[in-house]
Amino acid sequence: MQTKSWVTRGLAFLGMLFAVSAAWAQTDAIPTNRGELRITPVVHGSLMLQWDNKVIHIDPSGAVGGDFNGLPKADLILITDIHGDHMERAKVDLLKKPGTVVVTSAAVKQTITEGQTIANGETKTFAGVQVEAVPAYNLQRGPAPGQLFHDKGRGNGYILTLGDKRLYVSGDTECIPEMKALRNIDVAFVCMNLPYTMTPGEAAECVNGFKPKIVYPYHYGQSNLQEFSSAVQRTPGVEVRLRKWY
Repeated sequence: MQTKSWVTRGLAFLGMLFAVSAAWAQTDAIPTNRGELRITPVVHGSLMLQWDNKVIHIDPSGAVGGDFNGLPKADLILITDIHGDHMERAKVDLLKKPGTVVVTSAAVKQTITEGQTIANGETKTFAGVQVEAVPAYNLQRGPAPGQLFHDKGRGNGYILTLGDKRLYVSGDTECIPEMKALRNIDVAFVCMNLPYTMTPGEAAECVNGFKPKIVYPYHYGQSNLQEFSSAVQRTPGVEVRLRKWY
C-alpha cells in the first residue's frame, strides 16, 4: 500500500510538471531596459508576466479550463471585470502569497474585497509597476435591447509600464474610440469573441488604428484568427503573434 501511494504521488507530480512545462513552452521573451519581459499565455483571457523579479497574473480564472497549478505565486494580480472568465475567487487565492497586491475596478472589489481599486483614466503604482486603467466596454452588443454586456466604467483595460515597454491588456471591450486613440504601445492583448465583445474584423480595425508593435489576439473563443491576422498584417510595423490559449 505504501509503494502504491508513492507511485500515485510520483505520477501526480509528473503530471503537474508536464502541465507547467506545456504552459511555459509558449513563453515569449521580450527585451526591456530592465531585463526580459516573459509572457506566458495561460487560458482564454488569463496570462502571466514575469519582469524585474516580479510575477504578474492577469485575470486568473479557470472558467474555460486551464491549469494554474505550479505557476509562480503573484506579486501583482490585475482583474479587468466581474464576469467569471476574468474573476475567480479560487484562482486568486491559489496565486496569492503574503504581500500580493490585487488590483481591481470598484465593481470587482465587491467580490474580491482585498482589491485596491483604480478607475478608468487613473494611473497608479502597485508593487513597483505603473498601471493605467483605460475603458473597456460595449458600444452596441448586449443581452437584450437597451442593455450592454459591459457597461462603460465597470471594467478596466490596463496599460502597464515595464521599463521602456508599454503593455496593453484590453479586457472585454468592443472597438471603442479610447482603444483607437492609444499610442506608443509595444505589446497588446486584444480580445474578440461574439456575442460579448467584437468580431476579428472589428478587432483588426482597432489594432490598425493604434498600431502596437506586437499584438496577441486573446480571449478569442471560436473566432477566425486568420481573418484577424490577414487584416492586421497589411499594416506596416505591427507583428501578429498567435499562441495557444485553449
